[in-house]
Amino acid sequence: MKFRLMILVLILAMTCIPGCAEEPETPDDTGQNDETTPPETTPDVITTASIVDNEADFEKAIGPNGTWIICTLNDLTFDKELALEGEYTNGKKDEDGQDIIQRKIALYTQDEDRNVTARFTLTAPKLTVSSPNARIQSGTFVGDLYVAVPDFQLVDTKVDGNVYFTSSEAQDTFTMDETSEVTGEQKLQE
Repeated sequence: MKFRLMILVLILAMTCIPGCAEEPETPDDTGQNDETTPPETTPDVITTASIVDNEADFEKAIGPNGTWIICTLNDLTFDKELALEGEYTNGKKDEDGQDIIQRKIALYTQDEDRNVTARFTLTAPKLTVSSPNARIQSGTFVGDLYVAVPDFQLVDTKVDGNVYFTSSEAQDTFTMDETSEVTGEQKLQE
């Protein structure tokens, strides 16, 4: 059984991680910015994936010192509120050469061809999403989602509960694909 789990973890690591994280740039020796150039914002953390199979590791991975992608290996159940916090890059660059900021809870496993092989359920009374450009993908969340950031996505995901938005911007930029479903209400709750 342990051997099978190790193989599954290795397969997930090879397929779930899209690229290696790059080293963050360091400030110049003076610690000062050139006054003619506005300071660039940098993410709090640059990191790789976390593959979790228990509640304690999941909670650590979604925190401000966690990872950009959290891949679960089974159903997880919490009796307390959770928060997806922190700003992360996914190790890729956009067309302008800037690091892509993204956060993802992957409630599934996949094979080497990226076909979903198993889907999992995350249960918590409340999950607050505070990480920018976050998504939940290919599983089920049971509880209420509170979205506090723009550009949150549901991809191939069922929310068995409500989705509340803490700002108009979060509500206006929320997207879900045609395979996603929210069983409760979706509304602004400032």
